[in-house]
Amino acid sequence: MSAIIFDLDGTLVDSAPDIHDAVNIMLREIGYQEIELNIVKSFIGNGIAKLVERVMRHVKIDFTPELHKDLVKKFTLHYSLNPATKTKTYQGVIEVLSTLKASGFKMGICTNKAHHLTLQVVKNLNLEQYFDSVIGGDSLSTSKPDPLMLNASISDLGQSKAIFIGDSEIDGATATAANVPFILFTSGYLKAPMKEVKHVASFKDYSELLDILKPIFEWK
Repeated sequence: MSAIIFDLDGTLVDSAPDIHDAVNIMLREIGYQEIELNIVKSFIGNGIAKLVERVMRHVKIDFTPELHKDLVKKFTLHYSLNPATKTKTYQGVIEVLSTLKASGFKMGICTNKAHHLTLQVVKNLNLEQYFDSVIGGDSLSTSKPDPLMLNASISDLGQSKAIFIGDSEIDGATATAANVPFILFTSGYLKAPMKEVKHVASFKDYSELLDILKPIFEWK
């Protein structure tokens, strides 16, 4: 069969509420006011270091490499304690993954979330059974949109044909760089206009995904 590779945050799961909680615990700890969920959601996508940098600049914390490093540690600690308390899979995800697995597809996760945190979320949401490869943002020397991660995921799965499914302009750029077809999930954390993200198809609900995949893979 073929490889189907998914992004995690904003694609398979809505993780923003738990990330939001960890950000606000970190801010309270250093004497700053909490920020709203939608603000934090707009910062997700490039990994923890970039998330924390965006939070610092938003609340006007003077940025230094030393303080940034310290706040990354604080956020990671708080988030690792509760990475899947409020995080949920999007409606229909489990049904789609079950169908794809039963049909023989090899599936992987390619995410900028740190690998150990990714594994925690996957385990806590009982998603382990569906994925043959999980590559996180610190698994390799680079992260998305560098194509190395996606290429490594395809290699792990041992398939000649692959497609990448994600929710953001970062995912789209990664797929383009790797010369892999990209399907855009429009109900995640997309920040750029859809027309600026190169994709072969898009869907807003997982009930649509199987019908999109069938002609791509000539699968019945």
